[in-house]
Parts: sequence; structure tokens; C-alpha cells
Amino acid sequence: MNIDISHVVILALAVYRVSRLIIQDKVLEKARDFIWKKYTGMSGIGYLITCYWCTSFWVSSLVVISYIIVPVPTMAVSLVLALSAVTGLISARVDD
Repeated sequence: MNIDISHVVILALAVYRVSRLIIQDKVLEKARDFIWKKYTGMSGIGYLITCYWCTSFWVSSLVVISYIIVPVPTMAVSLVLALSAVTGLISARVDD
């Protein structure tokens, strides 16, 4: 499979954004708290929602499978997520 480097960058930023959404963002805080209470922190699922390495692996796997099966819709959604990630990274830098 040939993949353009720009696609890799867009997909990587999308994976970062989804991983951050799962692990850190306020919008999913209640879901994380629910999962944390239901599955202790040392369980696989509890650990998954706190670890960038773990979460990004599974998110990346889903993104790659999606890219292989339906590349155009995957890139469209990934581009939105990538732009959001870049905006967040710039905002964090500017706010410092």
C-alpha cells in the first residue's frame, strides 16, 4: 500500500486528537469517571482511558483499518480532527 506523507501527517494528528478526547478533554469527563468507577484503574479498560500509548495504539488501529476500507471518508473526518488538533496545539503554545 502506498500512502502519501501528507495522509500520514493528517491521520497522525487525527489519532492524537481522538486520543486526547478520550483521555483528557472535559467533554468526555463523565464517561471517563463512569468507566473509572466501574473498572478500577488497574484493569485494562481503566488503564486504557489514562494512557496515551495504549489509547493511541487502538485508535490508530481503527483509523488504519478505516483508511484501508473507506479512504475518502476517513480522510475527510481525519482532516477535521487534524485541524482541531493543530488549533489546540497552537492555542496551548500561544497561551503559554
